[in-house]
Amino acid sequence: MKKRGIGISCNTHPAGLKGGGDPSQAQIRLKPDGTLDLLVGAVDIGQGSKTILRQIAADELGVPLEAITVNNFDTDIGPMCTGTFASRVTFMDGNAVIRAAADFKKQIKEWAAEALEANPADIEMADNKVFVKGAPAKAKTMAEVGGAVNWGGQFIVGTGSFIPGPGQAFDPATGKMTAIASLAFGACVAEVEVDTETGVVEVLKLVQVYEIGKAINPLLCRGQINGGAMMGIGFALTEDFAPYYPSPEPATENLGDYIIATSADMPREMVWDIVEVPHPNGPRGAKGFSEMTSSAAPPAILSAIHDAIGVWVTDYPATPERILRALEGKKDKD
Repeated sequence: MKKRGIGISCNTHPAGLKGGGDPSQAQIRLKPDGTLDLLVGAVDIGQGSKTILRQIAADELGVPLEAITVNNFDTDIGPMCTGTFASRVTFMDGNAVIRAAADFKKQIKEWAAEALEANPADIEMADNKVFVKGAPAKAKTMAEVGGAVNWGGQFIVGTGSFIPGPGQAFDPATGKMTAIASLAFGACVAEVEVDTETGVVEVLKLVQVYEIGKAINPLLCRGQINGGAMMGIGFALTEDFAPYYPSPEPATENLGDYIIATSADMPREMVWDIVEVPHPNGPRGAKGFSEMTSSAAPPAILSAIHDAIGVWVTDYPATPERILRALEGKKDKD
């Protein structure tokens, strides 16, 4: 017999290290052709941080996205970054890029004020050029600026760094510490179908909503939500690194032993949405939320299984064996 159930979960996730002490740095360099190099220490592992940081820099400097090249290929010469983890890159490195852009604009305005015979306060950057406020005819394209600056013996590099606060210890008795950066919030509703004869669970539908401050790139956010959902389904139903816990032996030596979810395991229906409440300290109001997309689905799925068969499976993953054992235990009690 196949039974259906619905479950819900709510979750939250911080951006960066709890307790602070989590710095990132950025550099923006003007090249002779007027294009820009953005140097960051953050590594793009597929989540799209290169795109996000380029977007932030381009928006701050009033230049097209294609005018910026992101370089993060060498930790020996690149700016410092604590790392690509803890959903921190958009928040920490994004703020560092904004500060580097501010420093870059200050230097450009000082140079342009002399070149255009104006006050630095009257210089603006927009539409890939530098011009005098109220006198658009007095302008230079970024290509002209790059050539004049570099061939004129100058070197303009904007630098910026960001840290949400100094590192703080935690209370060893209670574990209490200060979460300085930001918190994102989410909710997930799962609908499942459980085969009570085989113990097999099929996730029919996932509805997910995340409050992430500001979606700088909604398409990347959608990809993160879908990818996180797939990871969550795998965690909930198939992935088991230590099947003999508390034995420390992992008993998983290859991908034949460790079963990850594939596109065939995705729900028939996926519904998602983003709630935007700009964070006062986030870059353009954004908050990090990547990891929480994989932690919302598992508890919702297990709650839905309980709703379907009337018994809790309390260990992950909810394999067919565990579901059948739970059903047997229910029969014994009845």
